Amino acid sequence: MENNRKVVCYIATSVDGYIATTEDSLDWLFKAAEGQEGDMGYAEFIATIDTVVLGRRTYDWVMAAENGQFPYQDKMSYVFTSTVAEEHAFVTFTDQTVSDFVKALKEKSGKDIWVVGGSGLLHSFVEENLIDEWIISIAPVLLGKGIPLFKEVNVESSLKLKSVKSYGDFVQLHYKKL
Repeated sequence: MENNRKVVCYIATSVDGYIATTEDSLDWLFKAAEGQEGDMGYAEFIATIDTVVLGRRTYDWVMAAENGQFPYQDKMSYVFTSTVAEEHAFVTFTDQTVSDFVKALKEKSGKDIWVVGGSGLLHSFVEENLIDEWIISIAPVLLGKGIPLFKEVNVESSLKLKSVKSYGDFVQLHYKKL
């Protein structure tokens, strides 16, 4: 295992920059993905990850969508929360600052770290300039409103394009931080 871990945001967005509807629905994404060939690079990506990081709202959404079965049982998994954390066999709940958390993780050997979402947690990572790579799949949908991928931030980051791939009607942009 290398000790050169990266924090990666792998996420899908609508063409107009939303990651979910105002009701937290991803039905638009699942509908857009119907009939697309393959997994749009997910299997290749997930093989590079051994740690997943979620915000509390995203965790709750995932657990509801997966009928209480946590989908990343083979990964170290952390949920950022400010509420009292229950115990879960596959998840560690934390209220650390994202900068302290990432520093501690990067000092350990392992694979890359996936910031699954949501928008609030991602905002904290962006504000601290902690995302090393962005893999953003753009779905062929305009939502008009919803939960934005990016909130207004007080930081500027320069990125370098690593690749552009198309998967049917989807486009995937892969950037690394300079």
